[in-house]
Amino acid sequence: MSPVAAGERTASGTSARDLSLDERHLTTMRLVIAEDSAILRDGLVALITRRDHEVVAAVGDGRDLVVEVDRLAAADALPDVAVIDIRMPPTYTDEGLRAALALRAAYPDLGVLLFSQYVETRFATELLTGGARGVGYLLKDRVADVREFVDALTRIAAGQTVLDPEVVSQLMGASRSDDGLGRLTPRETEVLELMAQGRSNTAIAETLFLSYGAVEKNVTSIFGKLGLPQDAGDHRRVLAVLRYLKA
Repeated sequence: MSPVAAGERTASGTSARDLSLDERHLTTMRLVIAEDSAILRDGLVALITRRDHEVVAAVGDGRDLVVEVDRLAAADALPDVAVIDIRMPPTYTDEGLRAALALRAAYPDLGVLLFSQYVETRFATELLTGGARGVGYLLKDRVADVREFVDALTRIAAGQTVLDPEVVSQLMGASRSDDGLGRLTPRETEVLELMAQGRSNTAIAETLFLSYGAVEKNVTSIFGKLGLPQDAGDHRRVLAVLRYLKA
């Protein structure tokens, strides 16, 4: 299969955004980068373009990021994913997070990867609970494998949620005893933490050395203890993760 750029259509008329995760690995992603460090910004551009993806804009602050995404969207060329540092000019506090929230509100289909040295729980929780589809949060000093980083971008572009385990731990620290979470067993808590990282049941089973059936039983128990109705279908998984991440 030849690469299909975001916004283009396959022969069947399917948008590249609608491809499966396996198919998306064969497509060219279009990304924007917001990173105030010129060296790291150029490094990310080089890393991404060497793997046959396209960086359509690279800026140094949140304001310019919003301007560039607005420009691209107006040209019917919305990127697949925005890679955003959190602390950028002028105050170096939460400019990136504020820009991410603004962009997600304006463009729900835009994937967002927060890529930072810090875990900012307040606005990060707001970003995730505002719609966790196509959202990621990775810590710079914990990304040691380029392939895993690019895979995270691919998963976010496909609408999945990708979270560093340390981010999950800090975001959930204040919420373990709320809304039924305190009733979870240690094993169920482990399973839910891995669900929050975007792992499938098969991946959870491999990580925890459990059978697939044991994972399914734990997931069903989690849904019950959190009071999530059966008629929610597959959405129960998302609802459970959002409950867990909610402060």
